[in-house]
Amino acid sequence: MTATPPVDLSHRRILRVAVPVVLSNATVPILGAVDTGVVGQMGLAAPIAAVGAGAIILSSVYWIFGFLRMGTTGMVAQALGRDDRAEVVALLSRALLIAAAAGAFLIASQWALFAGAFRVAPTSPEVEALARSYMSIRIWSSPAAIAIYGLTGWLIAQERTAAVLAVQIGMNGANILLDLWFVLGLGWGVPGVAWATLLAEWSGLALAVWFCRDAFVGPAWRATAQVFDVERLRRMLSVNGDILIRSVLLQATFASFLLMGGLFGTVSLAANQVLLQFLFITAYALDGFAFAVEALVGRYFGSGDRARLRRAVMMCGGWGLATVTVLALAFALFGGLLVDVMAKSPEVRIEARNFLPWMVAAPLIGVAAWMLDGVFIGATRSRDMRNMMILSFGIYLAALALLVPLLDNHGLWAALMVSFLARGLSLGARYPALERAAGTER
Repeated sequence: MTATPPVDLSHRRILRVAVPVVLSNATVPILGAVDTGVVGQMGLAAPIAAVGAGAIILSSVYWIFGFLRMGTTGMVAQALGRDDRAEVVALLSRALLIAAAAGAFLIASQWALFAGAFRVAPTSPEVEALARSYMSIRIWSSPAAIAIYGLTGWLIAQERTAAVLAVQIGMNGANILLDLWFVLGLGWGVPGVAWATLLAEWSGLALAVWFCRDAFVGPAWRATAQVFDVERLRRMLSVNGDILIRSVLLQATFASFLLMGGLFGTVSLAANQVLLQFLFITAYALDGFAFAVEALVGRYFGSGDRARLRRAVMMCGGWGLATVTVLALAFALFGGLLVDVMAKSPEVRIEARNFLPWMVAAPLIGVAAWMLDGVFIGATRSRDMRNMMILSFGIYLAALALLVPLLDNHGLWAALMVSFLARGLSLGARYPALERAAGTER
Protein backbone atom coordinates (compact mmCIF):
# COMPACT_ATOMS: atom_id res chain seq x y z
CA MET A 1 0.00 0.00 0.00
CA THR A 2 1.55 3.30 -1.07
CA ALA A 3 1.52 6.48 0.96
CA THR A 4 -0.36 9.54 -0.19
CA PRO A 5 1.73 12.12 -2.07
CA PRO A 6 3.33 14.67 0.27
CA VAL A 7 1.34 17.84 0.84
CA ASP A 8 3.09 21.18 1.28
CA LEU A 9 3.54 22.08 4.93
CA SER A 10 3.09 25.78 5.55
CA HIS A 11 1.90 28.19 8.20
CA ARG A 12 -1.23 28.74 6.13
CA ARG A 13 -2.04 25.03 6.25
CA ILE A 14 -1.43 24.89 9.99
CA LEU A 15 -3.68 27.87 10.57
CA ARG A 16 -6.36 26.43 8.29
CA VAL A 17 -6.43 23.37 10.55
CA ALA A 18 -5.84 25.12 13.87
CA VAL A 19 -7.95 28.27 13.77
CA PRO A 20 -11.35 26.52 13.55
CA VAL A 21 -10.29 24.28 16.43
CA VAL A 22 -9.10 27.26 18.47
CA LEU A 23 -12.45 28.94 17.91
CA SER A 24 -14.49 25.80 18.59
CA ASN A 25 -12.57 24.88 21.73
CA ALA A 26 -12.73 28.45 22.99
CA THR A 27 -16.52 28.10 23.14
CA VAL A 28 -16.19 25.31 25.73
CA PRO A 29 -14.66 27.42 28.53
CA ILE A 30 -17.00 30.23 27.53
CA LEU A 31 -19.80 27.77 28.22
CA GLY A 32 -18.24 26.94 31.59
CA ALA A 33 -18.01 30.63 32.37
CA VAL A 34 -21.67 31.12 31.44
CA ASP A 35 -22.70 28.15 33.60
CA THR A 36 -20.77 29.64 36.50
CA GLY A 37 -21.98 33.15 35.80
CA VAL A 38 -25.66 32.17 35.51
CA VAL A 39 -25.76 30.36 38.85
CA GLY A 40 -23.54 33.09 40.27
CA GLN A 41 -26.40 35.54 39.76
CA MET A 42 -28.18 33.74 42.59
CA GLY A 43 -25.74 35.51 44.92
CA LEU A 44 -24.75 32.36 46.83
CA ALA A 45 -21.54 30.32 46.88
CA ALA A 46 -23.22 26.88 47.17
CA PRO A 47 -24.81 26.79 43.65
CA ILE A 48 -21.49 27.81 42.05
CA ALA A 49 -19.64 25.15 44.01
CA ALA A 50 -22.30 22.53 43.18
CA VAL A 51 -22.24 23.13 39.43
CA GLY A 52 -18.45 23.19 39.55
CA ALA A 53 -18.19 19.96 41.51
CA GLY A 54 -20.84 18.17 39.43
CA ALA A 55 -19.34 19.33 36.15
CA ILE A 56 -15.79 18.36 37.10
CA ILE A 57 -16.91 14.89 38.21
CA LEU A 58 -18.81 14.18 34.98
CA SER A 59 -16.21 15.85 32.79
CA SER A 60 -13.52 13.79 34.47
CA VAL A 61 -15.44 10.59 33.83
CA TYR A 62 -16.22 11.51 30.22
CA TRP A 63 -12.68 12.55 29.48
CA ILE A 64 -11.52 9.12 30.63
CA PHE A 65 -13.10 8.10 27.34
CA GLY A 66 -11.21 10.89 25.60
CA PHE A 67 -9.03 8.12 24.20
CA LEU A 68 -11.75 7.90 21.53
CA ARG A 69 -10.83 11.33 20.24
CA MET A 70 -7.10 11.01 20.73
CA GLY A 71 -6.71 7.43 19.55
CA THR A 72 -9.08 7.95 16.63
CA THR A 73 -7.20 11.05 15.46
CA GLY A 74 -3.81 9.37 15.55
CA MET A 75 -4.87 6.10 13.93
CA VAL A 76 -7.01 7.74 11.24
CA ALA A 77 -4.25 10.21 10.38
CA GLN A 78 -1.75 7.38 10.06
CA ALA A 79 -4.19 5.36 7.93
CA LEU A 80 -4.50 8.38 5.65
CA GLY A 81 -0.72 8.58 5.46
CA ARG A 82 -0.71 4.95 4.29
CA ASP A 83 -3.70 5.59 1.97
CA ASP A 84 -5.76 2.92 3.76
CA ARG A 85 -9.24 4.35 3.15
CA ALA A 86 -11.15 1.27 4.31
CA GLU A 87 -9.48 1.47 7.73
CA VAL A 88 -10.34 5.18 7.98
CA VAL A 89 -14.06 4.31 7.81
CA ALA A 90 -13.76 1.22 10.02
CA LEU A 91 -12.16 3.29 12.77
CA LEU A 92 -15.24 5.51 12.88
CA SER A 93 -17.54 2.50 13.30
CA ARG A 94 -15.39 1.13 16.12
CA ALA A 95 -15.42 4.48 17.90
CA LEU A 96 -19.22 4.75 17.79
CA LEU A 97 -19.68 1.20 19.11
CA ILE A 98 -17.36 1.93 22.02
CA ALA A 99 -19.21 5.17 22.81
CA ALA A 100 -22.61 3.46 22.89
CA ALA A 101 -21.36 0.76 25.25
CA ALA A 102 -19.54 3.23 27.51
CA GLY A 103 -22.56 5.54 27.80
CA ALA A 104 -24.89 2.69 28.67
CA PHE A 105 -22.48 1.52 31.36
CA LEU A 106 -22.28 4.98 32.97
CA ILE A 107 -26.06 5.36 33.05
CA ALA A 108 -26.45 1.95 34.67
CA SER A 109 -23.76 2.61 37.29
CA GLN A 110 -24.58 6.25 38.09
CA TRP A 111 -25.49 5.67 41.74
CA ALA A 112 -22.15 4.02 42.49
CA LEU A 113 -20.32 6.68 40.48
CA PHE A 114 -21.83 9.59 42.42
CA ALA A 115 -21.45 7.87 45.79
CA GLY A 116 -17.81 7.10 45.10
CA ALA A 117 -17.03 10.64 43.98
CA PHE A 118 -18.36 12.24 47.15
CA ARG A 119 -16.84 9.57 49.33
CA VAL A 120 -13.41 10.37 47.93
CA ALA A 121 -13.93 14.14 48.13
CA PRO A 122 -16.80 15.08 50.46
CA THR A 123 -18.34 18.54 50.38
CA SER A 124 -20.97 20.23 52.52
CA PRO A 125 -24.42 18.56 52.53
CA GLU A 126 -25.94 21.52 50.66
CA VAL A 127 -23.34 21.42 47.88
CA GLU A 128 -23.56 17.63 47.57
CA ALA A 129 -27.35 17.65 47.27
CA LEU A 130 -27.29 20.27 44.55
CA ALA A 131 -24.45 18.54 42.70
CA ARG A 132 -26.28 15.20 42.77
CA SER A 133 -29.40 16.76 41.26
CA TYR A 134 -27.23 18.24 38.51
CA MET A 135 -25.40 14.98 37.72
CA SER A 136 -28.48 12.75 37.82
CA ILE A 137 -29.88 14.72 34.88
CA ARG A 138 -26.69 15.16 32.83
CA ILE A 139 -25.67 11.49 33.01
CA TRP A 140 -28.39 10.61 30.47
CA SER A 141 -26.49 12.36 27.71
CA SER A 142 -23.28 10.39 28.37
CA PRO A 143 -23.56 8.24 25.18
CA ALA A 144 -23.78 11.41 23.10
CA ALA A 145 -20.94 13.17 24.94
CA ILE A 146 -18.60 10.20 24.49
CA ALA A 147 -19.55 9.61 20.85
CA ILE A 148 -18.74 13.22 20.01
CA TYR A 149 -15.13 12.53 21.03
CA GLY A 150 -14.79 9.82 18.39
CA LEU A 151 -16.55 11.82 15.68
CA THR A 152 -14.44 14.88 16.42
CA GLY A 153 -11.22 12.88 16.28
CA TRP A 154 -12.22 11.39 12.93
CA LEU A 155 -12.82 14.84 11.46
CA ILE A 156 -9.65 16.36 12.90
CA ALA A 157 -7.48 13.60 11.42
CA GLN A 158 -8.78 14.56 7.98
CA GLU A 159 -8.16 18.26 8.71
CA ARG A 160 -11.91 18.91 8.42
CA THR A 161 -11.86 21.29 11.33
CA ALA A 162 -14.48 23.65 9.93
CA ALA A 163 -16.98 20.87 10.65
CA VAL A 164 -15.63 20.58 14.21
CA LEU A 165 -16.16 24.31 14.62
CA ALA A 166 -19.75 24.04 13.40
CA VAL A 167 -20.53 21.20 15.81
CA GLN A 168 -19.07 23.03 18.81
CA ILE A 169 -20.72 26.34 18.01
CA GLY A 170 -24.07 24.65 17.44
CA MET A 171 -23.88 22.57 20.61
CA ASN A 172 -22.46 25.21 22.94
CA GLY A 173 -24.59 27.99 21.48
CA ALA A 174 -27.69 25.92 22.19
CA ASN A 175 -26.40 25.20 25.68
CA ILE A 176 -25.86 28.88 26.48
CA LEU A 177 -29.30 29.91 25.21
CA LEU A 178 -30.95 27.10 27.17
CA ASP A 179 -28.94 28.07 30.26
CA LEU A 180 -30.28 31.59 30.12
CA TRP A 181 -33.83 30.42 29.48
CA PHE A 182 -33.99 27.61 32.05
CA VAL A 183 -32.08 29.33 34.88
CA LEU A 184 -32.75 33.04 34.52
CA GLY A 185 -36.03 32.83 32.62
CA LEU A 186 -37.77 29.87 34.23
CA GLY A 187 -35.92 29.92 37.55
CA TRP A 188 -34.95 26.24 37.48
CA GLY A 189 -31.62 26.89 39.21
CA VAL A 190 -28.96 24.17 39.18
CA PRO A 191 -31.20 21.54 37.47
CA GLY A 192 -31.81 24.04 34.67
CA VAL A 193 -28.07 24.10 33.90
CA ALA A 194 -28.08 20.29 33.71
CA TRP A 195 -31.10 20.09 31.38
CA ALA A 196 -29.54 22.68 29.09
CA THR A 197 -26.36 20.59 28.77
CA LEU A 198 -28.24 17.34 28.21
CA LEU A 199 -30.29 18.71 25.32
CA ALA A 200 -27.28 20.42 23.78
CA GLU A 201 -25.13 17.26 23.83
CA TRP A 202 -27.72 15.13 22.04
CA SER A 203 -28.20 17.83 19.41
CA GLY A 204 -24.42 18.08 19.01
CA LEU A 205 -24.22 14.34 18.34
CA ALA A 206 -26.83 14.57 15.59
CA LEU A 207 -24.94 17.41 13.93
CA ALA A 208 -21.59 15.58 14.13
CA VAL A 209 -23.04 12.44 12.54
CA TRP A 210 -24.39 14.57 9.71
CA PHE A 211 -20.91 15.97 9.04
CA CYS A 212 -19.50 12.44 8.96
CA ARG A 213 -22.23 11.20 6.62
CA ASP A 214 -19.78 10.48 3.78
CA ALA A 215 -18.44 7.56 5.82
CA PHE A 216 -21.85 5.88 5.68
CA VAL A 217 -22.34 6.14 1.92
CA GLY A 218 -20.42 2.98 1.03
CA PRO A 219 -20.40 -0.45 2.68
CA ALA A 220 -17.07 -0.07 4.50
CA TRP A 221 -18.60 1.22 7.76
CA ARG A 222 -20.54 -2.02 8.23
CA ALA A 223 -17.93 -4.41 6.79
CA THR A 224 -17.72 -6.85 9.69
CA ALA A 225 -14.42 -8.38 8.63
CA GLN A 226 -12.74 -4.97 8.53
CA VAL A 227 -14.37 -3.43 11.61
CA PHE A 228 -13.71 -6.48 13.78
CA ASP A 229 -10.33 -7.48 12.31
CA VAL A 230 -8.48 -9.10 15.23
CA GLU A 231 -5.06 -7.57 14.62
CA ARG A 232 -6.44 -4.07 14.09
CA LEU A 233 -8.66 -4.40 17.14
CA ARG A 234 -5.69 -5.53 19.20
CA ARG A 235 -3.72 -2.49 18.07
CA MET A 236 -6.66 -0.17 18.80
CA LEU A 237 -7.19 -1.68 22.25
CA SER A 238 -3.50 -1.36 23.08
CA VAL A 239 -3.34 2.30 22.06
CA ASN A 240 -6.65 3.18 23.71
CA GLY A 241 -5.79 1.25 26.87
CA ASP A 242 -2.59 3.24 27.32
CA ILE A 243 -4.39 6.52 26.63
CA LEU A 244 -7.14 5.48 29.05
CA ILE A 245 -4.61 5.08 31.86
CA ARG A 246 -3.07 8.42 30.93
CA SER A 247 -6.51 10.09 30.86
CA VAL A 248 -7.55 8.61 34.21
CA LEU A 249 -4.44 9.99 35.88
CA LEU A 250 -4.74 13.38 34.17
CA GLN A 251 -8.35 13.74 35.23
CA ALA A 252 -7.51 12.48 38.71
CA THR A 253 -5.09 15.39 38.87
CA PHE A 254 -7.75 17.98 37.99
CA ALA A 255 -10.55 16.35 39.98
CA SER A 256 -8.42 16.04 43.10
CA PHE A 257 -7.30 19.62 42.66
CA LEU A 258 -10.82 21.05 42.55
CA LEU A 259 -12.34 18.78 45.15
CA MET A 260 -9.41 19.23 47.55
CA GLY A 261 -10.21 22.91 47.42
CA GLY A 262 -13.26 21.98 49.47
CA LEU A 263 -10.91 21.32 52.39
CA PHE A 264 -10.47 25.08 52.66
CA GLY A 265 -14.20 25.84 52.66
CA THR A 266 -17.01 26.49 50.19
CA VAL A 267 -15.69 29.92 49.25
CA SER A 268 -12.27 28.54 48.27
CA LEU A 269 -13.93 25.74 46.31
CA ALA A 270 -16.05 28.25 44.42
CA ALA A 271 -13.05 30.55 43.81
CA ASN A 272 -10.98 27.68 42.44
CA GLN A 273 -13.85 26.77 40.12
CA VAL A 274 -13.93 30.33 38.80
CA LEU A 275 -10.16 30.35 38.26
CA LEU A 276 -10.19 26.99 36.51
CA GLN A 277 -12.10 28.68 33.71
CA PHE A 278 -8.88 30.61 32.94
CA LEU A 279 -6.99 27.33 32.75
CA PHE A 280 -9.62 25.80 30.49
CA ILE A 281 -9.44 28.82 28.19
CA THR A 282 -5.67 28.25 27.93
CA ALA A 283 -5.98 24.52 27.33
CA TYR A 284 -8.66 24.81 24.69
CA ALA A 285 -6.86 27.63 22.87
CA LEU A 286 -3.65 25.57 22.79
CA ASP A 287 -5.58 22.50 21.69
CA GLY A 288 -6.14 24.16 18.35
CA PHE A 289 -2.44 23.89 17.54
CA ALA A 290 -2.08 20.60 19.43
CA PHE A 291 -4.85 19.11 17.28
CA ALA A 292 -3.15 20.45 14.17
CA VAL A 293 0.09 18.77 15.15
CA GLU A 294 -1.82 15.53 15.85
CA ALA A 295 -3.16 15.42 12.30
CA LEU A 296 0.12 16.44 10.69
CA VAL A 297 2.37 14.24 12.80
CA GLY A 298 0.00 11.30 12.25
CA ARG A 299 0.18 11.63 8.47
CA TYR A 300 3.94 12.06 8.36
CA PHE A 301 4.52 9.37 10.96
CA GLY A 302 2.39 6.94 8.94
CA SER A 303 4.17 7.78 5.68
CA GLY A 304 7.63 7.83 7.28
CA ASP A 305 8.38 11.46 6.35
CA ARG A 306 10.60 12.41 9.30
CA ALA A 307 11.67 15.76 7.90
CA ARG A 308 8.10 17.05 7.58
CA LEU A 309 7.22 15.49 10.93
CA ARG A 310 9.94 17.49 12.67
CA ARG A 311 9.00 20.66 10.78
CA ALA A 312 5.34 20.25 11.76
CA VAL A 313 6.34 19.90 15.43
CA MET A 314 8.51 23.02 15.33
CA MET A 315 6.00 25.16 13.45
CA CYS A 316 3.00 24.18 15.56
CA GLY A 317 5.09 24.57 18.72
CA GLY A 318 5.96 28.11 17.71
CA TRP A 319 2.30 28.98 17.30
CA GLY A 320 1.54 27.42 20.69
CA LEU A 321 4.22 29.52 22.40
CA ALA A 322 2.88 32.70 20.82
CA THR A 323 -0.64 31.80 21.97
CA VAL A 324 0.27 31.28 25.64
CA THR A 325 2.27 34.52 25.71
CA VAL A 326 -0.80 36.46 24.59
CA LEU A 327 -3.03 34.65 27.07
CA ALA A 328 -0.70 35.25 30.02
CA LEU A 329 -0.64 38.95 29.23
CA ALA A 330 -4.42 39.08 28.86
CA PHE A 331 -4.95 37.34 32.20
CA ALA A 332 -2.56 39.76 33.90
CA LEU A 333 -4.41 42.79 32.53
CA PHE A 334 -8.04 41.69 32.52
CA GLY A 335 -8.26 38.70 34.87
CA GLY A 336 -9.87 40.65 37.67
CA LEU A 337 -12.64 41.86 35.41
CA LEU A 338 -13.38 38.32 34.26
CA VAL A 339 -13.57 37.13 37.87
CA ASP A 340 -16.13 39.85 38.61
CA VAL A 341 -18.23 38.79 35.61
CA MET A 342 -18.32 35.13 36.66
CA ALA A 343 -18.93 35.59 40.39
CA LYS A 344 -21.41 37.89 42.08
CA SER A 345 -20.55 36.79 45.61
CA PRO A 346 -18.12 39.36 47.15
CA GLU A 347 -16.21 36.76 49.16
CA VAL A 348 -15.72 34.54 46.09
CA ARG A 349 -14.44 37.53 44.10
CA ILE A 350 -11.91 38.45 46.79
CA GLU A 351 -10.69 34.87 47.17
CA ALA A 352 -10.31 34.35 43.42
CA ARG A 353 -8.32 37.58 42.99
CA ASN A 354 -5.86 36.42 45.67
CA PHE A 355 -4.89 33.46 43.47
CA LEU A 356 -5.03 35.20 40.10
CA PRO A 357 -1.20 35.31 39.63
CA TRP A 358 -1.25 31.53 39.19
CA MET A 359 -3.38 32.06 36.09
CA VAL A 360 -0.70 34.29 34.58
CA ALA A 361 1.98 31.65 35.14
CA ALA A 362 -0.06 28.60 34.12
CA PRO A 363 -0.06 29.10 30.31
CA LEU A 364 3.72 29.53 30.18
CA ILE A 365 4.39 26.57 32.46
CA GLY A 366 1.94 24.23 30.71
CA VAL A 367 2.64 24.92 27.03
CA ALA A 368 5.20 22.13 26.55
CA ALA A 369 2.93 19.49 28.08
CA TRP A 370 -0.07 20.46 25.96
CA MET A 371 1.83 20.62 22.67
CA LEU A 372 3.82 17.43 23.22
CA ASP A 373 0.59 15.59 24.05
CA GLY A 374 -0.51 16.39 20.49
CA VAL A 375 2.76 15.12 19.03
CA PHE A 376 2.57 11.79 20.87
CA ILE A 377 -1.15 11.36 20.11
CA GLY A 378 -0.55 11.83 16.40
CA ALA A 379 2.22 9.23 16.43
CA THR A 380 0.11 6.93 18.70
CA ARG A 381 3.13 6.56 20.97
CA SER A 382 0.69 5.68 23.69
CA ARG A 383 3.09 3.69 25.86
CA ASP A 384 5.32 6.73 26.28
CA MET A 385 2.28 8.88 27.09
CA ARG A 386 1.15 6.38 29.70
CA ASN A 387 4.54 5.99 31.35
CA MET A 388 5.32 9.70 31.47
CA MET A 389 1.87 10.42 32.90
CA ILE A 390 2.45 7.85 35.66
CA LEU A 391 5.74 9.54 36.48
CA SER A 392 4.18 13.02 36.41
CA PHE A 393 1.25 11.97 38.59
CA GLY A 394 3.63 10.58 41.19
CA ILE A 395 5.50 13.88 41.22
CA TYR A 396 2.17 15.74 41.58
CA LEU A 397 1.18 13.63 44.60
CA ALA A 398 4.56 14.29 46.22
CA ALA A 399 4.10 18.01 45.58
CA LEU A 400 0.63 17.90 47.17
CA ALA A 401 1.97 16.16 50.26
CA LEU A 402 4.79 18.68 50.61
CA LEU A 403 3.21 21.99 49.58
CA VAL A 404 -0.45 21.89 50.72
CA PRO A 405 0.34 21.56 54.44
CA LEU A 406 2.77 24.47 54.12
CA LEU A 407 0.87 26.83 51.81
CA ASP A 408 -2.79 25.70 51.92
CA ASN A 409 -4.61 26.69 48.70
CA HIS A 410 -1.46 28.30 47.27
CA GLY A 411 0.25 24.94 47.77
CA LEU A 412 -2.56 23.27 45.85
CA TRP A 413 -2.03 25.58 42.89
CA ALA A 414 1.75 25.14 43.07
CA ALA A 415 1.39 21.35 42.96
CA LEU A 416 -0.75 21.63 39.81
CA MET A 417 1.97 23.73 38.14
CA VAL A 418 4.57 21.12 39.13
CA SER A 419 2.50 18.46 37.37
CA PHE A 420 2.44 20.52 34.15
CA LEU A 421 6.19 20.97 34.25
CA ALA A 422 6.83 17.28 34.89
CA ARG A 423 4.69 16.22 31.93
CA GLY A 424 6.42 18.60 29.54
CA LEU A 425 9.94 17.63 30.54
CA SER A 426 9.30 13.87 30.56
CA LEU A 427 7.58 13.83 27.15
CA GLY A 428 10.32 16.03 25.71
CA ALA A 429 12.89 13.45 26.78
CA ARG A 430 11.04 10.77 24.77
CA TYR A 431 10.63 12.78 21.56
CA PRO A 432 13.85 11.60 19.81
CA ALA A 433 12.67 7.98 20.00
CA LEU A 434 9.32 8.99 18.46
CA GLU A 435 11.02 10.59 15.49
CA ARG A 436 13.23 7.55 14.90
CA ALA A 437 10.16 5.29 14.83
CA ALA A 438 8.39 7.20 12.02
CA GLY A 439 7.42 4.90 9.19
CA THR A 440 8.36 1.73 11.07
CA GLU A 441 5.01 1.08 12.85
CA ARG A 442 1.75 -0.11 11.31
